[in-house]
Amino acid sequence: MVFLANIRVYELANQLGIKSKELIEELKKQGVIVKTHSSSLDEETALLIKAILTSPKKKEPTPQPVEEKVPPAEVKIVPEKKVEEKVIESKVVKPDEIKEKEKIKIGEAITIKELSEKINIPAKEIIKKLMGIGVMTTVNQVIDSKSAISVAKDFGIEVEVISKVEEISAEEEEKEGLIPRPPIVTIMGHVDHGKTSLLDAIRQTNVAAKESGEITQHIGAYEVDVDKGKIVFLDTPGHEAFTAMRARGTKVTDIVVLVVAADDGVMPQTIEAINHAEAAGGVPIIVAINKIDKPNANPDKVRQELAKLNPHLLPEEWGGKTIYVNVSAKKKIGIEELLEMIILQAEIMELKANPLKPAKGIVVESKLDRGRGPVVTVLIQKGTLKVGDPFVAGQYFGRVRALINDRGIKVKEAAPSIPVEVLGLSGVPQAGDSFQVVPDEKSARQIALLRSQKRREEGLGIKMRVTLEGLYKQINEGVVKELNIIIKADVHGSIQALVDSFEKLGTKDVKIKIIHGAVGGITETDVMLAAASNAIIIGFNVKPTDKASEVAEKEQVELKLYSIIYNTIAVVKAAMEGMLEPTLVEKVMGKAEVRQLFAIPKMGVIAGCFVLDGVIQRNADAKLIRDSVIVYQGKIGSLRRFKEDVKEVQAGYECGIGIEKFQDVKIGDIIEPFFLDKIAKKL
Repeated sequence: MVFLANIRVYELANQLGIKSKELIEELKKQGVIVKTHSSSLDEETALLIKAILTSPKKKEPTPQPVEEKVPPAEVKIVPEKKVEEKVIESKVVKPDEIKEKEKIKIGEAITIKELSEKINIPAKEIIKKLMGIGVMTTVNQVIDSKSAISVAKDFGIEVEVISKVEEISAEEEEKEGLIPRPPIVTIMGHVDHGKTSLLDAIRQTNVAAKESGEITQHIGAYEVDVDKGKIVFLDTPGHEAFTAMRARGTKVTDIVVLVVAADDGVMPQTIEAINHAEAAGGVPIIVAINKIDKPNANPDKVRQELAKLNPHLLPEEWGGKTIYVNVSAKKKIGIEELLEMIILQAEIMELKANPLKPAKGIVVESKLDRGRGPVVTVLIQKGTLKVGDPFVAGQYFGRVRALINDRGIKVKEAAPSIPVEVLGLSGVPQAGDSFQVVPDEKSARQIALLRSQKRREEGLGIKMRVTLEGLYKQINEGVVKELNIIIKADVHGSIQALVDSFEKLGTKDVKIKIIHGAVGGITETDVMLAAASNAIIIGFNVKPTDKASEVAEKEQVELKLYSIIYNTIAVVKAAMEGMLEPTLVEKVMGKAEVRQLFAIPKMGVIAGCFVLDGVIQRNADAKLIRDSVIVYQGKIGSLRRFKEDVKEVQAGYECGIGIEKFQDVKIGDIIEPFFLDKIAKKL
């Protein structure tokens, strides 16, 4: 018998020569529910499925001869249809040509000179129109598509932006030309849990024997060949690069491999790695329990700790969805199984890309080399990058002068998911910037100029970080009512106390979210996570490292350090109260009684008053009250004492009051100035 008493879904799929996903769908049709490709099937079910899937293949050859007979009958009709189609096409072409003449197509950026040539209007007139909307330009200056559209509209000309149309058409076409691409994997975990040794073990077992001795790492990403395809690993220094990219809004990783030592269990950086992966937006996690060769190794304890820490990390064998693999990097145990599980996870995710499109990617690393100039490591996400392609990377442009792979060998092209070093840039972009191939160098230069111009303009208005002092102001400007906090403390007890206290402060109006809590000083990684999540860092009896303080200042992340727990809670409570919409309360400034009326030319009726209480101020809002009824509400336009204009008059003095746009004042009326005071709500 081929099948064992129990067989996994992916093993059965391999035997049948089909994909795991197809087998799962077939099992669902037959009423057999399985959670993942690692679920087990009994012998009876396996034999039944094998019988169902192999029997239809015998019937397949019969319809083929029938299909072969049909074409000769259809051949006679085809030429007639072709003629009809040609006639229809020739009629349709004419209205399309007219439409093209009506609309003028422009790119993402355009110079004033080019725009004037396209719309047949002098550059001087365009500059005048732009000055009218507050944009100061010269003939050779680049403007964005929005400004170009608004100017063209003023002259009654319709403008269409090509880039947007191209993006939409590219998305539609991509559905047809998609082929599977290798998964991009990031390995994360605690410091001494064997991340580097696991990476080395993977490379030593899969890299060609040419690289003897120590592993030579040319770039921050490399590819590994497996029986069923390729896997691309991102070699990140801890979690910094992972978070730095997410802070700039890019998603690079497809799968995260979380390395946990079997003899050590869950540690602070393990929790940190889980928080980083979850904050990246549901990236699948595969847990690699390392060091199983050690005598005190306890893989089941690690499973229990992780399942208790996060319900999403419940192992598959316990009814969850997370794949766990026992490995030993030192003795090369379980490496092949880990790679197989990564490939299976990628197969379920259906990672695909179109290699025939212009290349799009992400800048993983960038540096300025003395001999080679600006060098960037790019991870291609879509299309194929070739030598000679013009491109834009962030606010810089260039033409691909050379491509170097992870082994340090020059290559002519790079397909989707393949990491390469690119030479030929005009500057050094940031990690996480987009990399895009464009039609020609001219458009690349224009887009780069526009982006650098925008960055310069936005330099002063960098994304506002949350600060406890500025929360109230930011809420008034429309920022979301959620306060993200990272807690670092000297002991676990303090963290738990702070988390419990902060959670109690949250209401339906104001949400409070603890995105990370750990023991130890504030590190650079904490600051980068705060920058990515727009959070504040609260340190309790701990200090930030010098590097963390520098990065916090650069990224504008607020660090708050406390030593008394009650002060910490009180400050956060006060900040949250500032987040609540304030209530407007009317406060009376004073009262003045009208005792005489004076009609003055050009000024109208002036009320001679005696100030009964408080103070009367010029330009203050005021109510005119007659028999306890508000007759009019307006502003105090003029305020005089004798013949002199004054700013205010105190209680016990006489004065002349003129109310703006109101003349029907009578003796005995009360004039009551007031102001609106914003009072913060209490939790």
